[in-house]
Amino acid sequence: MTRKLTLLAVAAAALATSACVTVIGADGDDYGWTGSGAQPLDAAREQCRDRAGRGEGTTAFIQCMSEKGWTRTRD
Repeated sequence: MTRKLTLLAVAAAALATSACVTVIGADGDDYGWTGSGAQPLDAAREQCRDRAGRGEGTTAFIQCMSEKGWTRTRD
């Protein structure tokens, strides 16, 4: 019984921490990205850079990231 409870507690903790990801100041800027159930950040960022012409501050880039599950936040 104790083993099941321990396993359940560990599984619940893993699920709770994996549901939302926040990346702040990863590239030295004063903004970050937060996402729940989002695509991996590096892959989403690279795809959106290609699509938006490499400008991360553009509306097209931010919209692309949003479509991939990421929201821009201020530090």
